[in-house]
Amino acid sequence: MSKVRVANFTVSLDGYGSGADQRLDAPFGDRAGELHEWMELAMAERERGLTNPAVEQLDRFKDGVGATIMGRNMFGPQRGEWEDESWRGWWGANPPYEHATFVHTHHVRPDLVMEGGTTFHFTSEPIEVVLERAREAADGKDVVIAGGASTVRQYLRAGLIDEIDMFIAPIIVGTGERFFDEALREFTVESTVDVPKATLIKLRR
Repeated sequence: MSKVRVANFTVSLDGYGSGADQRLDAPFGDRAGELHEWMELAMAERERGLTNPAVEQLDRFKDGVGATIMGRNMFGPQRGEWEDESWRGWWGANPPYEHATFVHTHHVRPDLVMEGGTTFHFTSEPIEVVLERAREAADGKDVVIAGGASTVRQYLRAGLIDEIDMFIAPIIVGTGERFFDEALREFTVESTVDVPKATLIKLRR
């Protein structure tokens, strides 16, 4: 049976998925630039043909996934009305998703078809409706709630997430988008693994 999961979401020791003032030159906000050092190291090791739990998690990001859901803040740095529609995401012409990707926003714009099979669908619909659309697009595969933190919390509080694979990075951010939420008490810790620059924690409902 297909699942709704959070894959490889990274938080600081004090529970933030991003810092304050996310912007073009600081995609994860202030004091959060080191959050994803584990990922940079894992990508370098994968390029060298090496493997470890962090590299395996990178590969699992798309394993069996048919659709992704994210928030407007994850898609880009613009807020409010679109100044223009030239912004096409952080990932260049060929994003890593390679399937239908739904972007929560109060300011809907036309679908954006990218190289490699990714199509961004911008929607202001309720999360339950968006999830149903994502499940249909996934065609029996899993749906990933990618972020940011506020988007994940909405799905958590609605009881819609089945499992979470998260990395805790050894940094203090102090303020920004907080990930930790009381809804996490519905989950149990299945395993923990230390990797360079982070600890991988697998949570299951």
